[in-house]
Amino acid sequence: MSLSRREFVAATAVTGAMLATEGVFAGEVRSAAKIKVGLIGCGGRGSGAARDCMAADKDFELYAVGDLFEDRLNQGMGWMGDIPAAQMNVGNRKFTGFDAYKQVIDSGVDVIILTTPPGFRPRHFSAAIEAGKHVFMEKPVAVDPTGIRMVMAAAEMAKKKNLTVVAGTQRRHDVAYNQCISRIKKGEIGEVVAMNCYWNQGGLWKVDRAANMSDTEWMIRNWLYFTMLSGDHIAEQHIHNIDVCNWVMGEHPVSAMSLAGRQVRTGGDYGHVFDHFATEFVYANGVKMISMCRQIDGCDGRVSEHIVGSKGISNANTSIKAGKKAWRFEGDRPNPYVLEHVRLAKSIKADEGFNEGKQVAESTLTAIMGRMAGYSGKLITWDDAMKSDLKLMPDDMGFGSMPMPAVAIPGR
Repeated sequence: MSLSRREFVAATAVTGAMLATEGVFAGEVRSAAKIKVGLIGCGGRGSGAARDCMAADKDFELYAVGDLFEDRLNQGMGWMGDIPAAQMNVGNRKFTGFDAYKQVIDSGVDVIILTTPPGFRPRHFSAAIEAGKHVFMEKPVAVDPTGIRMVMAAAEMAKKKNLTVVAGTQRRHDVAYNQCISRIKKGEIGEVVAMNCYWNQGGLWKVDRAANMSDTEWMIRNWLYFTMLSGDHIAEQHIHNIDVCNWVMGEHPVSAMSLAGRQVRTGGDYGHVFDHFATEFVYANGVKMISMCRQIDGCDGRVSEHIVGSKGISNANTSIKAGKKAWRFEGDRPNPYVLEHVRLAKSIKADEGFNEGKQVAESTLTAIMGRMAGYSGKLITWDDAMKSDLKLMPDDMGFGSMPMPAVAIPGR
């Protein structure tokens, strides 16, 4: 059963009163009402999210962990070794296999952190919300329109249950982005007339196939390179920049047209995903956003957003230039990966029901729309994407054979 605000406040009050009579300084008071956290997906991002969560609020307690692979779970536990002992209470609640997520959800936790490969996200998110758990989920939240509809339905259910849902689009919790975009929305650069966004970098990690790996085990371990698991890098990585542009506009685009392909990462060890996308997104008012993402070694990198207004320009986070007027962010800029979880704790404790589910689903579908346009060579509208019956993840997955998906060829 999830911890309610009333239970949290009552327990905290009792504990505080008891410690006060014992002459303990207020700064040393620890609440007895721990918020139990379950982690599903113990890789680098999962272990990082768990550490960030524990750093955000001393009342969080890591209570259960789950991963498909035992070796990844054990490795992740090692990466989480610097979590304070007072917040580490996993014990024997360590679960592996395809049903590990169900066991974590049923272990008595209050909050679920979802950091598996994104293809699993809709199923895991829906199960967590149905069980009445608060959720932090990494982006992207799906890899296909079928999954997006599942996430949107679960987000709506969370709203009715007053559950907190925080997404891993950490720029939404960055103080510089918040200050700058607030100024943009107040008109400091005039009307937004165009936007550009980029995530151009070199290659990322890959996992070579071992002789004893089945098709599906290798694909899941090497998940970046299979669209059914990652959504391709326009969704898995570039969603951050796309989300900023949607945030500035306060809405999603209505169409996408892409030039995209697979020019350098052509070997089978890179699955079937593309290595570059360039997409023109168009919003309902006619504003165009040019999006570029690339994962090719030896090329110049750029990770940024550029907002063009009728009276000025902005990089969406640290600066605005409008004629002779200029603004630059100054002051502390705390780690937004931790601030995500600060927001999570605040909402749970205040019983706010803060919910980023629909917002991150729309940004994910924006990226998917760009990928669909790139793979097909067609202009894809928002309605096309929302109504599409495209479903990449199988309902049941086991360690067996699975053919390598074909590389998409635009125009075919």
